[in-house]
Amino acid sequence: MKELDLLKKAWKKDTTSFEQVSEGAIYNMLQKKSSSIVKWILIISIIEFIILRGSDLLVLLDDKYKNELNIAHLYNFEVIITAINFVVLTLFIYLFYKNFKTINTGSSVKKLMKDILNTRKIVKYYVWYNLLLVSISSAIGVCFEIKNNIKFRLLYEKHEGLFISVGLAIIALSILLFWLFYKLLYGILLNKLNNNYKELLKIELEE
Repeated sequence: MKELDLLKKAWKKDTTSFEQVSEGAIYNMLQKKSSSIVKWILIISIIEFIILRGSDLLVLLDDKYKNELNIAHLYNFEVIITAINFVVLTLFIYLFYKNFKTINTGSSVKKLMKDILNTRKIVKYYVWYNLLLVSISSAIGVCFEIKNNIKFRLLYEKHEGLFISVGLAIIALSILLFWLFYKLLYGILLNKLNNNYKELLKIELEE
């Protein structure tokens, strides 16, 4: 941001020609920075997809886990959820890639501002989708353990209220941990993108 601050100071000079050059230089710098941020969002989402979705496949292909799911009549449900998840997350990755290409080919301040807002909106939808997924997975996991683990089932029958409270606490903790993870991972990038938007807004207002 040091180079950007220097350009902004120079831009305030009275020379019209220099003002035009400075405005273009600031825009190009913000476009480059925004493009780099969106590229990192794309890269992180792809890495996350490979690791987490790869884990999903390994779990579903595990014979012991598969048999336990079949006994609980949950295997087909897990397959459907996994398939839907693959499709939805692949769509998100495509949208991140599309935003990256769009920002790279932007031609005006207004267009870049619009692209930044669109990227931020999609990232937020992506995070909320993953949190919803964690909620569903945690709830299924808790119910699965209670139904299939004899010790848990006996304790559940004796202390139903306590088990429901513990189960809800586990679900809430899982959501909180993933929210903190996404807040740290994508929140930093979105804050940088938001700062770029504010700088572009200043250019738009000063024109």
